[in-house]
Amino acid sequence: MANKNLTSEELVRYKDHFSENEFWNKLKKIAAKVGVKGVYYALVLFYTLTDPDTPKKYKAVIAGALGYLILPSDLLPDFIPFAGLADDWAALVAAVAFVATSITPEIKARARARLVSWFPSASEADLGDLV
Repeated sequence: MANKNLTSEELVRYKDHFSENEFWNKLKKIAAKVGVKGVYYALVLFYTLTDPDTPKKYKAVIAGALGYLILPSDLLPDFIPFAGLADDWAALVAAVAFVATSITPEIKARARARLVSWFPSASEADLGDLV
C-alpha cells in the first residue's frame, strides 16, 4: 500500500479503528520515528476531524486515515524498520490531499501549537507543503 496512491474509499474502510485516546497514544509512541512533518500532518488531520465545519464525507476519510495509523497490523506492520510507517505516511498524505479545502489557517495554527510542545525547535521549514 505504501507504493500506491490511497483513495478516499480505501481510507474510509479503516474509520472504525479510530479512537481519540488511541490516536494520542500512537502519535506519542511514533513521534520520534515519523518526525516533525509526520506529526504535523497527523495533528492537522485530527483538528480537521474535530472541526464542526468539516463535511461528514471528509470526516470519514480522516477517521479512516487516522484509524489506519493506529492499526498496528496494517499492510506493513509498524515494527518493520522504515517500511512499517511508510504506508501510514501514505494514508496521512492521501487524506490531507482529499480534505485540503477544509484545512483552515486556524486548524494549522492549533496543530503547530501542539507540535511545538513536542518539538520545541520545529520551524515552518519542517512542515513541508502544508504550512
